[in-house]
Amino acid sequence: MEHLELFFKSIFIDNMVFAVFLGMCSYLAVSKKVATAVGLGAAVIFVLAITVPLNWLLDQYILQPGALTWLGAEYADYDLSFLSFIMFIATIATMVQLVEIVVEKFSPSLYNSLGIFLPLIAVNCAILGGSLFMQSREIETLGLAFNYGISSGIGWFLAILAIAAIREKIRYSNVPAPLRGLGITFIITGLMGIGFLSFGGMLTGGDEEAPKKENTTAVKTKVEETKELANNTKIIE
Repeated sequence: MEHLELFFKSIFIDNMVFAVFLGMCSYLAVSKKVATAVGLGAAVIFVLAITVPLNWLLDQYILQPGALTWLGAEYADYDLSFLSFIMFIATIATMVQLVEIVVEKFSPSLYNSLGIFLPLIAVNCAILGGSLFMQSREIETLGLAFNYGISSGIGWFLAILAIAAIREKIRYSNVPAPLRGLGITFIITGLMGIGFLSFGGMLTGGDEEAPKKENTTAVKTKVEETKELANNTKIIE
C-alpha cells in the first residue's frame, strides 16, 4: 500500500508540472507535437528512474551526517551534506549524456526534433527536483526511491503529453489573436492544474468519515438531552 500510495500521489497529487510547476521550459517548448512530447517524456522518465535511486544511495551512504560510519568509527562525525547539489547534478548530467548518445544512435529524427532540449534535461529543474524532494521527504528505502523516480517521471510525461495533444487540436480552433501561442497554453495549463488538484481527496476521503460519524452521534445525544430536559420542565410546572 505504501508503494501504491506513493505512486498515485506522485503522478496526480504532487505532479511536477501542475503542483510545483517544475520543468516548465521544456514543457512549453517541446509540447507543440505529440510525437516530440512522447520522446522527451520517455527520456525524462528514464533519467528520473535512474538518478533518484542513485542519488538516494549517495545521500544515505555518503552525504548525510554520519553516513560514512560504514568506513569506520573515525568517520562518524563527517557531514558532507553541503555537497548534495554538486553530487546530484553530476549524477543527472552523466545519465542525460547517456540518454543523448542512445537517442542519437537509434532515433536520429527524434534527436533532431528535440534539439537543444535533450541535453538541457541535465539542468531541467524537474529532474533535480525529484532528487531534492526524495531527500527532503526522507524516503526510507531504495525501492520507494525507485518508485518515486518512475512515478514522478510518469506524472511529467502525462502533463506534456496532454498539453501537446491539446495544442495540436487548438491549432485549428478560432483562438482570439492576443491569446494564441503561449497565452492560451498558460490558461490551459492552469485549468489542468486545478483539475489535478481535485485528486487530492483520493488519500484523505477515508480519514474524514470517522469524525463525521462522531459528530452525528454527538448531535443526536445533545438533541435527546434537550428533549428530556424539556419534558422534566413540563412535569415540574
